[in-house]
Amino acid sequence: MYTQLISVKQLYAQLNNDNLIILDASMPAVGGAKAAKQGWPYTVIPSARRFDIAKAFSDLTSHLPHTMPNEHYFTQQAQKLGINSNTQIVVYDDIGIFSSARPWWMFKAMGHKNIAVLDGGLPAWLAADLPTSSAITVNYSLGNFVGHFNNNYFCDANEVLHAITTASATVLDARSASRFSGQEQDPRQGVRSGHMPKALNLHYQSLQKDGIMLSKKELKQRFIDVGATKEPFIMSCGSGVTACILALSAEIIGYNQIKVYDGSWSEWGANSNFPISP
Repeated sequence: MYTQLISVKQLYAQLNNDNLIILDASMPAVGGAKAAKQGWPYTVIPSARRFDIAKAFSDLTSHLPHTMPNEHYFTQQAQKLGINSNTQIVVYDDIGIFSSARPWWMFKAMGHKNIAVLDGGLPAWLAADLPTSSAITVNYSLGNFVGHFNNNYFCDANEVLHAITTASATVLDARSASRFSGQEQDPRQGVRSGHMPKALNLHYQSLQKDGIMLSKKELKQRFIDVGATKEPFIMSCGSGVTACILALSAEIIGYNQIKVYDGSWSEWGANSNFPISP
């Protein structure tokens, strides 16, 4: 059972496993991350199914992007993909590890632990010269997965505000240093530049090399280097996607008191009632 990372060689060896479902969670990047030249639907890992974060697996009633849907809606969408309660899920994206950690965290929040992120994603798969196909439209047999949301995996703005006011949690921001410092304008219209007071900056790309996660020892050192040594942690980013890479990294190195701020900077930066540091 894989529950954090799986290598492309390990996944290739499992391709004929009837209990395996591979999810392509690719999405456009905000910032400098670049996708593989071809991705969904032209070039996919064989039998991959589409996990559409923006359209199928977000709360479409929210004004914020990519927020967590309720357990009933999530359950419906997961069942449509044929996912069962005991399915081994492997999720990847076409950048390396960019958006793939988001569904990993979402499924964990819904009580499904049997899920792993493909280390290096589609670029690593292509670099290993492993087989690909084009995506096909399939109506899958409904799975029996039932989500049970655990609110310990996510938090809202009020909890973040309490954390930075009382120092009850360490807030980590996955955005680039230039966006964190306010030197770079936020790419979303109407969103202020800067960061939450007392937040620490740990850019998600610093936890990888060529889309492959660093070793456990190296990840631990990255956290130490920015002063992130005390849990509980609250992970934030632009819209709650790359914050999940911080959550993945924290779990790999042994932390277990981790929450993702679902609204992230899209909410905080747009609301003048919340304090910012330039």
